[in-house]
Amino acid sequence: MKLIDHVVRSFKVAKVFRENTDRINSIDFSRNGETLISSSDDESIVIYDCERGTHKRTTHSKKYGVDLIRYTHAANTAVHSSTKVDDSLRYLSLHDNKFIRYYQGHTKKVVSLSMSPVDDTFMSSSLDKTIRIWDLRSPNCHGVMHLTGSRSVVNYDPEGLIFAVGLNSEMVKLYDLKSFDKGPFNAFKLPQDKGCDWTGLKFSPDGKTILISTNGHNIHLIDAFQGTPLHEFTGHVNNKGIPLEASFSPDSQFVFSGSTDGKIHVWSAETGLKTCELFCDHTGPVQCVQFNPKYMLLASACTNMAFWVPTGENDVN
Repeated sequence: MKLIDHVVRSFKVAKVFRENTDRINSIDFSRNGETLISSSDDESIVIYDCERGTHKRTTHSKKYGVDLIRYTHAANTAVHSSTKVDDSLRYLSLHDNKFIRYYQGHTKKVVSLSMSPVDDTFMSSSLDKTIRIWDLRSPNCHGVMHLTGSRSVVNYDPEGLIFAVGLNSEMVKLYDLKSFDKGPFNAFKLPQDKGCDWTGLKFSPDGKTILISTNGHNIHLIDAFQGTPLHEFTGHVNNKGIPLEASFSPDSQFVFSGSTDGKIHVWSAETGLKTCELFCDHTGPVQCVQFNPKYMLLASACTNMAFWVPTGENDVN
């Protein structure tokens, strides 16, 4: 899949879903691109069929609440963080809405959750100043990193060999997954954004760059090998100081971000220039934006979910 400017500008809303009664705070596509899952403040977990463009199923996590949610490698299971009872992570079977396993250890809110692209391990970072490495098959933490900073974000590289930690909204550290206990093999210090925090970190699909989201007015793109700042994406609106997700297109050529003005803002990852703004009937801040890994389909969410396709695209009927 290769995107060019005029195709990105032609994206239009194909479907709008209104299953949620509150803010959608997390979305994730399955690895095969066939479904999308979302979680929201009303404790609902909604699954969408991306091929048919339909609402597939809604379930709830009334007892524990749900915040961040990620598909595992199986499209019928997911891992999510909790908002009630405790800060455990929970492994959920989606077809019968039963928990398979609990992962206990965090003592404060989990703010970053990442599933390995190659195996059954996943990572979480929390306001308790720890990063924990887990395996779906065991309830016990397989590794823990104690941090000096108050907040961290974490994610795997596309090959699942290394992971990056964004620390204190100014430092990116790279670790070899097999020897993370020996410390980072590289670290980059970046200028701090006054009055805002880093809220997300993603490698580009080609592994060459790292995208850093904030709860402010800036999104950063840096070189994944040397940490050199490449671009600072601006022009979107965040007048509420909330986390706004930014994501790459599958070809690593474009960056999409939500905005509190209800629009989707798009930049060229190569030049740093804004490509366009996409308009929808979002009624609140667009906190979640992701591109389908297999289909020419973009998803965005506030209190409703929108599926975007290029003009003339027939993947969503």
